[in-house]
Amino acid sequence: MQGTVASYDAQTRSGLLLLDDGTELPFPTRAFDASGLRLLRLGQRVRVETDERGEVIRVTLPTMA
Repeated sequence: MQGTVASYDAQTRSGLLLLDDGTELPFPTRAFDASGLRLLRLGQRVRVETDERGEVIRVTLPTMA
């Protein structure tokens, strides 16, 4: 699934994504850390991986595997 970065706190490395259907989805520090990324920008498109409970486990760029 993909979304757009709606907010990102560089100190906590967590934030909020806006999915394509308009749903807001928070992501925790561990999901950002799992990505290997160094930062995110507001409005940036990202790919989102979730677990069976629907919690974000990884946020990556759409071009990353």
